[in-house]
Amino acid sequence: GLLRSDSIPEVGEDAAATVSMAETLSEEERDELRKELAKVEEEIQTLSQVLAAKEKHLAEIKRKLGINSLQELKQNITKSWQDVTSTTAYKRTSETLSQAGQKASAAFSSVGSVITKKFEDVRNSPTFKSFEEKVENFKSKVGGSKPAGGDFGEVLNSAANASATETIAEQTEEETH
Repeated sequence: GLLRSDSIPEVGEDAAATVSMAETLSEEERDELRKELAKVEEEIQTLSQVLAAKEKHLAEIKRKLGINSLQELKQNITKSWQDVTSTTAYKRTSETLSQAGQKASAAFSSVGSVITKKFEDVRNSPTFKSFEEKVENFKSKVGGSKPAGGDFGEVLNSAANASATETIAEQTEEETH
């Protein structure tokens, strides 16, 4: 019946071989094959109708449950993501990336320490100390008798204020002369 092991010619096989095979069949075998063909076509049609009815029933159940295409898509994506994350390849990759992240974090930390050390070295260098002293001297000359030791921002602000004060004083002198 349905599960015969007779070979079916593939696309591109010699057409003469197909014709000679059909010629070797008896009339009785041809009738049997035609009946089997009709039966298989009928079964396919029946299965298609059953499948269509099942799909319609499925759609009705989903409608009653309030499941729409977007929710279904979300569920499919979630399920797919869970499937992916449970694979050995994902777990290995995740572990590798985690280790790489830890190594990168340690490297950045050590770079930060090196930079901090370099800034400390610069601040303690004779050149920076000399510059700091010059700024302090300038501050004391321009800013008056404020206590020394303010931070660099205060020094710059006081220098800017002193410069503005000098400009106003010069304009006043010019007006009086």
